[in-house]
Amino acid sequence: MGGDHAPAVIVEGAARAARELGREMRVVLVGDEGALRAEVERQGLGPDLLDILHAPQTVGMSESPAVAHRKKPDSSIAVAVRAHREGAVDAVVSAGNTGAVVVSSLLTLGRLQHVNRPGIATFMPTEKGGCVIIDVGANADCRPFNLLQFGVMGSLYARMLLGRTDPTVGLLNIGSERSKGNERVQAAHDLLAESPLRFVGNVEGSGVFRGEADVVVCDGFVGNVILKFTESVVGFLSHKMRAQVDADWRSRLGGLMVRPALRALRAELDYAEYGGAPLLGVDGVVIICHGGSSAKAIKNAVRAAGRFVARNVNGAIREALEAHAYVQARRKATSAH
Repeated sequence: MGGDHAPAVIVEGAARAARELGREMRVVLVGDEGALRAEVERQGLGPDLLDILHAPQTVGMSESPAVAHRKKPDSSIAVAVRAHREGAVDAVVSAGNTGAVVVSSLLTLGRLQHVNRPGIATFMPTEKGGCVIIDVGANADCRPFNLLQFGVMGSLYARMLLGRTDPTVGLLNIGSERSKGNERVQAAHDLLAESPLRFVGNVEGSGVFRGEADVVVCDGFVGNVILKFTESVVGFLSHKMRAQVDADWRSRLGGLMVRPALRALRAELDYAEYGGAPLLGVDGVVIICHGGSSAKAIKNAVRAAGRFVARNVNGAIREALEAHAYVQARRKATSAH
């Protein structure tokens, strides 16, 4: 029931996923049963294609996440996450209020062992095929150790789901030198440099799209600004290009010639191609989608959730952080003596 175009687009995307992945998974719609059944019927979908789990309440996009969690225990977000905790579903996909999804996931599912704070990881296209940026909205303020854990989780995500055999990790900063940035970022630089990760140092904003790192680590405040700014730039450039192409007959003729290349570029930059962003570090599989997600984006988010479960990404995160926790404990014990 969440998102700018719910429930119509959500139902359409879920139906696409159910048709394509019917042998691999079962898709469950969570929300007001009457509204969902009416939408399923309106779209001419078979009654057996999608399951429906009733949730009479909804959380608005502008509502306080903490208040919604307390006062709306039967919202579609809360019911879906509880169903995950109870084992009725293996993953949750939502285009609703991001803060409400994060709060519900943290308080209902809890965190993986050794995880201090979960982070939202999103895919960003680059000159070298794309990178993972983490965090893009779950934590406005972070400590150095949080940024180190983001690097560990982001590196595993890039390796297991994006096929990067030995992912490089960079720390987003205002300069490439180790001395740049505030004290927390400098301390995070030292932690990342001492870790087993393939740390390549600081990455400036201009280096993100050049592909200087497979994983770019930052706090959620900065990450969310980058995400929203990138989306707006893509839209701005598309608008300006259309205006230039329509300027006169010569431009229109040239536009016809470059149209295939422009379509390919637009597809590469379209977030719908990559689905949603996983909330890494919670004890479950939660995929957060853009509020304006299309049916295609919802379908791809469901596919991403299936891959996340099938490849047991959380198991790998547990093992990696367990090893890191052991190293940290040994270091503290050594320094104490």
